[in-house]
Order: sequence, then C-alpha cells, then structure tokens
Amino acid sequence: MTRYIRHAAGFCALLLVALLVNAARVQLLRAETYRDNPANRRDTIARYHQPRGDILVAGRPVTGSRDTEEHLRYERTYRDGPLYAPVTGFASQEYGTTLLEHTEDALLSGTDPVLAPLPLWNEFTRSRNAGGDVETTIHPAAQRAAYKGLRSRKGAVAAVEPATGRILALVSLPSYDPELLSGNGETARTAWQRLNADPDKPLLNRAVRQTYPPGSTFKVITAAAALEAGVAGDLDEPTDSPDPYVLPGTTTRLTNGAQGCEDASLREAFTLSCNTVFAKLGVRTGLKDMASTAHAFGFNDEDLRIPFPVARSTFDTTVDRAQLALASIGQYNTRATPLQMAMVAAAVASGGQVREPYLVERVTRANGGTVSSGGSRPVRRAMQPGTAMRLQQLMRGVVEKGTGERAAIPGAVVGGKTGTAQHGLGNSGTPYAWFVGWAQDRNDIQPRVAVAVVVEDAAANRREISGGGTAAPIARSVMEAVLDP
Repeated sequence: MTRYIRHAAGFCALLLVALLVNAARVQLLRAETYRDNPANRRDTIARYHQPRGDILVAGRPVTGSRDTEEHLRYERTYRDGPLYAPVTGFASQEYGTTLLEHTEDALLSGTDPVLAPLPLWNEFTRSRNAGGDVETTIHPAAQRAAYKGLRSRKGAVAAVEPATGRILALVSLPSYDPELLSGNGETARTAWQRLNADPDKPLLNRAVRQTYPPGSTFKVITAAAALEAGVAGDLDEPTDSPDPYVLPGTTTRLTNGAQGCEDASLREAFTLSCNTVFAKLGVRTGLKDMASTAHAFGFNDEDLRIPFPVARSTFDTTVDRAQLALASIGQYNTRATPLQMAMVAAAVASGGQVREPYLVERVTRANGGTVSSGGSRPVRRAMQPGTAMRLQQLMRGVVEKGTGERAAIPGAVVGGKTGTAQHGLGNSGTPYAWFVGWAQDRNDIQPRVAVAVVVEDAAANRREISGGGTAAPIARSVMEAVLDP
C-alpha cells in the first residue's frame, strides 16, 4: 500500500513540475505571443480602464476623457477639436493614435516607465500609473488668429518664436473634429470613412506633412546664397539682368509679373519680386552654393521631428542650369512645408541662426511633477549675421513699400516676402498664395514671431500680389496676436 502511495505522490509531483514548467514557458517564452494575439483584449481593456493624460495649451487642457461605463471604459474628448487637431491628432479605440497623441502615447496612457515611482515597480505590481500631461508651446491667440484667418480656405499656417524655436501656431484647413473618431462604434466608423473619402483631405496636416512649391518666398534663400557667395554685394547696385531672361541652354523666356525689373538692383528686385533677377542670380551663384545654403536653412533634412515627423522639404541637387534658374525662384522641383518656410523667416529674424522647432514645452506626471522639458534646441548657422541684417532690410522693404503692405502692423517692425507658386500640368492649377515674415514691437530687442502662410485656393490672379492680398493679412493677424501684450 505504501508503495502505491509513493508512486501516486511521485506522479503528482511530476504533474506539479510539468505544470510549473509550462507556466514558466508561458510567462517567459510565450508571453509576447499571447500578449500580441488579437484575441487577447486584456491589454486593450487595461489601456482604456483609466482616464488618459491631457494635452495642454497655455496651461489649460484641450483634451479630456469621458467615462462610457463600457468594457473599453474611457473615450477621448477634445475641446475646440478642429482648432487643435493639427497639434493633438486623435486617439481612437478603433483607429489608433496620431501626432502628439501618438508620439506621447506612452506618457499619456500611463505606460511610460518614467512615471513609475520605482524602477520595475509596475512589472512586480502589475499596475498602471495615471497618465501624464503634455504642455505644448502653442500660443492660443495666435492659433485662433490663424484658424480664423484661413476660415473656409484650404491651406496652412505655421508660426515659431525665432529666439527659441518654440512653435506658436500650427493650423491646417480643412480640419476635423478628432472626438468623432474616439470610440469604436458606428459613429467612429462612419466618421472615419467620410474623412478618408473627402477629396479635400481634412486628415492631412498641411502645416507639416504637405510640401508645396514655395514660389517667390524662396527668393529669401536665393538672396542669402548670393550674398554669402559674394555674387551679390551692394543691395542698390544694378544686377545687369535682362527682361525677359532666356533660361540657359534653352529658348524659354522667363518673364515678370511686375514692371521695372530690367537691370534692377537686388533691393528693387526683392521688393518687386522679379523672377528674372533671381533666376539669373541663382545661376550665377551656382548649384553647389545654392544647395549648400538651402540645406543650411533645413531643406533636404529627413530627420526633423517636433516630436512627430515633418515631411522633407526639397531642393534638387541634380538640376542643370535652366532648371536651377527655376528652382531659385521656388519652382521646378523645389518644395517646402509651411513649417520649413517659417523656419526660413525665423533664421533671418534671429541673425542667421536656425533653431530646431519644437512643440512640447514639458511633460509632467499626474501630480504635476516635471518629467522632462523642451528647453533649448540644437542651433546651426544658415548665414552670417551681416547677411541676415541685409535680408531684414529687404524684407522690411517688401512690407513698407512692396507687395507685402497688407502685413504691416502699426507700431511694429515687420519684414516679409510674398509669393505665388504655379503648379499643375502646364501651370494650370490655381496658384498657391504664400507669405513668410517676422515681426517685433518697436521696443523689442529682436523679433518675437516668424510665420509662414500658404493658401491653396486663393481667389487671385497669377501675379505676385496674390500672396500679398490673400496670405499677408492672415500672417498679420497671427503676428499681431503674438505681439499683443
């Protein structure tokens, strides 16, 4: 009898060992497989079992969480959703996350290890920390001014603080309400299908993910390259430029939208936005120096993040001389995001320095303790301070007596450049209206804001004045909002 008991006990011990080995196998070797299995909803249920941390603008949350009392308990809510959608993105139980909701997801959802009170604390306790908060750099008045200025037009606005790189406004229209996508029911699915089917692409963040031909606003970079290379010197010296200008190696004649461009000085050509002068100037400067200067301003940079990725602005480095002439006036293959062109204006405003733009001022725990801060960003030099000072003079002339007069602000110093970018087959599309500029109060030591505006469907003719008539007033309202005490 004792022998049978011993056998039974041994068999039970063997079963227990087998059970422990299998449990260890599941926990250590198969854990990721089971966790990632679509049928396993434990992680998803845990993710939405508590409120999500908030995204803040000027210290006030523009997001929230609603208790649905369902299995996936908390849904994301948004205050002024369409206004801040290019900043927040969306957090959807059905379609995932985008923009800040995506790049800061670990912190907002409470899974980031930095939120744990002790290292590996959550691994032992199987608990989840309360979501942290993300404080943005957005200036609410500037954001509203940009949104109101664009109104029902398609386009985008980006504004930055030249001295720091802080992003003050990021607007894209048409926009959408991210709250419609928050849940996992029929409302979210219908909204998703409608937004993706919309030919105006409201889900596209035009401020950072869409590139446009920058048109004559690129002449800021061409002027900088020519001045840096010594091809241009005295701003008031005639440039020996014909009107029209025959593109090198071709019979194609490039003309101007303004009178008085023949043999115009650099100052006159910049104020009138003479295509012929800047096309010839780009060719004389040469591809190497043009490409080098464009790169210094941020073109062809594939790694820019704010923290979500920014589309690469491009300046073609394989062009011939005729193509270089067109690229030097912001046409041919030259493409830029509105944020990139705001960085160009900011570089002029800050004495030639380019500061990497950023959108997150700081992130905090739920109790308010700081996890990290945005702080100062990497700086590179796009041009010498003397060149930047001369460009400031040129840009001031555009606003004071040129095509950018509608960007002028009483009591402030404003510099700018208008642009009308042709596009489409045979330039058949409605031209894009551009304005880039900067502004400072007369008592300021340096400019406080740099801005870029692009309007896709501007009701204007093909002359340079469309940038001044359509985009410049929008830029003015944004700059006024920042300068207003």
